[in-house]
Amino acid sequence: MSVKVYSTSSCPWCTVAKNYLSSKNIRFEDLDVNRDREAAMEMVRKSGQRGVPVLDINGDIIVGFDQAAIDNALKKQ
Repeated sequence: MSVKVYSTSSCPWCTVAKNYLSSKNIRFEDLDVNRDREAAMEMVRKSGQRGVPVLDINGDIIVGFDQAAIDNALKKQ
């Protein structure tokens, strides 16, 4: 399973999303789009959004913390 979280250190919903994944024992790659310009460009390409968090769960793009969408994407695995 491939899970990426595009986030910033100052985003409270990013922290909620990462804590939620951790609580479900889901390993993920945390990409800080403030520090990593390439990751920021990749996030915009995938989602069309500049806001965070953006989650990429095996190609399913979820904008914001949407617990139902996250659970649905994880169930596909």
